[in-house]
Amino acid sequence: MLFSSLTFLAAFMPLFFILYFLFPKLSWKNTLLFVFSVIFYAWGEPAFIILMMITLTINYVFGLLIAKAGDNRKQAKLFMILCTAIDLGLLGVFKYTGFLVSTFASITGLDIPVPAITLPIGISFYTFQILSYVIDVYRGQVAAQKNFIYLGTYLAAFPQLIAGPIVRYVDVAKELENRTTTTDDMAQGMRRFVTGLAKKVLIANNAAVVADALFAVAPDQLGVLGSWIAALAYTIQIYYDFSGYSDMAIGMGRMMGFKYLENFNHPYASVSVTDFWRRWHMSLSSFFRDYVYIPLGGSRVSKPRWIFNTMVVWMLTGLWHGASWNFIVWGLYYGIFLMAEKILFPNFQKKLPALSWCVTMLATIIGWVVFRAETLTGAFSMYGGMFGAYGFAPDGIFSQLQFAGVGGVFLIAMIAGWIFAFPHKKLTELTSNGAGVVVSDCILIVLLLACILCLAAQSYNPFIYFRF
Repeated sequence: MLFSSLTFLAAFMPLFFILYFLFPKLSWKNTLLFVFSVIFYAWGEPAFIILMMITLTINYVFGLLIAKAGDNRKQAKLFMILCTAIDLGLLGVFKYTGFLVSTFASITGLDIPVPAITLPIGISFYTFQILSYVIDVYRGQVAAQKNFIYLGTYLAAFPQLIAGPIVRYVDVAKELENRTTTTDDMAQGMRRFVTGLAKKVLIANNAAVVADALFAVAPDQLGVLGSWIAALAYTIQIYYDFSGYSDMAIGMGRMMGFKYLENFNHPYASVSVTDFWRRWHMSLSSFFRDYVYIPLGGSRVSKPRWIFNTMVVWMLTGLWHGASWNFIVWGLYYGIFLMAEKILFPNFQKKLPALSWCVTMLATIIGWVVFRAETLTGAFSMYGGMFGAYGFAPDGIFSQLQFAGVGGVFLIAMIAGWIFAFPHKKLTELTSNGAGVVVSDCILIVLLLACILCLAAQSYNPFIYFRF
């Protein structure tokens, strides 16, 4: 079930919140959230509820065992390692078995059948979430959760279950036990939800129509013009698709009394690739920083070891997104770019911010191409199209663009996408008090109605991060 579906908007979400606010006790609210989250997940993948419950049970038991070990650090560490190995093993089996077998077969030349294993939706997100719980219990940063339903509520909460943000247990532990929802929380949460819905339905979906159509065309038929339109459309699509989902998750969490951390901070306004990754998918970046990069030694090591640490983190970042060489190359590409910035051009963005922004955006767009392409060959063919290998505008390109959906609606979505990709402090100030609040709320109501009309008309409504 998608947040941007009429089933969710007209039935699931209203019913949940009506019951949620009718229930007087927090324990009842947590149980309700857990039950609705299981239903939400089972709506699309009922069989994999079993896998999630197995993961929950294993981590619940190991969390208690780690806590019981107390000062016996060797025993606690053993439990933590065993639990981590099981979590990563389950993720590996379902997400990477086919990739590993096919890679081994291609290297050895052996005719090995590649198992077709369905990827459970959201497994990368909920695996990292439960890992943060077990590791933080071991580190003594949080107490082990003795209430199975409460831990299940944390793991399976439907706002962030299938696509994040990656919510760490330490950030919501107190709210699981004691939280309230004020009128302001409800208002701010609804505003944030509608903002995210508009980003997804009105901008991302319209960009997706063109991006998907053009990436399905051979680059030699697109030339420079078509290839760049495809790359730019996907650049807008992925940002508004994912940040829109995060906005909706944060908004619904706020309506329940949870203060989920931000996941995006205008990444396309970044003046360096380092800055970009401080602003893009911040929950994932901070997870790898705290649970991989720093334990490896971070930057407080020799330069060769720092290079090793950086490349390990970025290879894993790529692999986390998918079992494909495209994602590995994408991750290593950013690892190399980040090291080059820090070693060769540490002050470039300060001296020439405008040029630095241009370089950063070019690097980002180039990175999205290999991320989006189905194969490395397809990615390099698209690069060829972008940089003139097939001419500027091959015969038939304008018919191709028209067929792909490049028209008025797409152009409006792209213009709006680039405008709102940057922070507008003055606009924020104007809409944060007095008459500005009323005006902005009226605009949000219009946007909500527009979203419902688009969804009722069965507009194209994909969601990128279902792939991961």
